[in-house]
Amino acid sequence: MALRVPKAELPTELSENMIKQLGAVAEPVEVVWHNPKVATSNLEFSAKLAAWDAADASLKSFAHMAVASQVGCGWCLDIGYFQAQNQNLDLAKASQVPRWRESEVFTPLERDVLEYAEAMTNTPPTVTDEQYAGLLDRLGAAAMVELTAYIAFVNMATRNNNANGISSQGFSEACEIPLAARPQSSGVASAS
Repeated sequence: MALRVPKAELPTELSENMIKQLGAVAEPVEVVWHNPKVATSNLEFSAKLAAWDAADASLKSFAHMAVASQVGCGWCLDIGYFQAQNQNLDLAKASQVPRWRESEVFTPLERDVLEYAEAMTNTPPTVTDEQYAGLLDRLGAAAMVELTAYIAFVNMATRNNNANGISSQGFSEACEIPLAARPQSSGVASAS
């Protein structure tokens, strides 16, 4: 996939901060910087999201990668896996998110979160009352609200990246375990 709009030049301080954090400047920010208000709002909300702590970090990470895999956002899947490594999460599990249905490494709760993330991502969404209630019972209200809002934000980011033609930057190449490919026939409803 090729960028559909060229990269904009970022302020030096922002570029330098991204290089310190990620080792490179994030292409989504370079593309969206054509409208600094949109880019700044996105960066600020992303930072606030990172500070949320009611839901388990690994559950949110797996949900992020499930959405990215379903939508087909190579950049989000790539950065999600890279961030999982930097947050000392289970990389063996993170590497299997694109094929979580076939993998045996996930707990029942993790599987339910992955299924919920995909149900929220389906068009139209396919979340059921039973599915929501089952997670609510195990996670509690604060974590459930956080997880839901987190997945909704990830949907916005993945779809934004796809529409702008942003693909993987190779962040996950620095990780020890290769990221599994999503099966061709996953049984997930179309996101078209």
